[in-house]
Amino acid sequence: MKVKLCLAGEPAVGKSSMIKRFVLDMYDDRYIATLGTKVTKKTVTLVDFDGGQVKADLIIWDVMGTRSIRDLLKEAYYHGANGVMAVCDLTRQETLLELDSWSKAIETVAGVVPTQVVANKVDLKESRQVSDGELEKFCSARGWKYVMTSAKTGENVEQAFKDLGQSALVKVLGVQKPPVVASQ
Repeated sequence: MKVKLCLAGEPAVGKSSMIKRFVLDMYDDRYIATLGTKVTKKTVTLVDFDGGQVKADLIIWDVMGTRSIRDLLKEAYYHGANGVMAVCDLTRQETLLELDSWSKAIETVAGVVPTQVVANKVDLKESRQVSDGELEKFCSARGWKYVMTSAKTGENVEQAFKDLGQSALVKVLGVQKPPVVASQ
């Protein structure tokens, strides 16, 4: 089973760092902007609609976070997406608010797919600009799940990808209520 997940969000929110942490369990403090699109794969164990375990290839698409690229590449990038990881930076409030624009661009191409907000950089408590209440209100109003992560420490990164992969798999299989994620 293949599940296409697209990461969306402004530049420097940690999309590439999240992927690197999830796939390689590594982190690098240097910021290197993604040029164009990068596709990565990781096989995980999820649960099918009968409660059985399924090996799923998460095909993870990372695109550069600029508006011009979002608009230019949206057809190629989002086509066939099964789920969207909308990443914001808890130290920059505007990155949360911009997720609406990303969501609209994705929806025009892929339709309504499971979307999970990943509020990254939870480790930078002293620089935080987005409160728990603001995040909850924003996501609740849109019907989106959310999780707070740190690509630097690894906190909740693997769970975020597996949870979104599970929701996307359920959508692909046509099941309304997602089962519990199997542990690896």
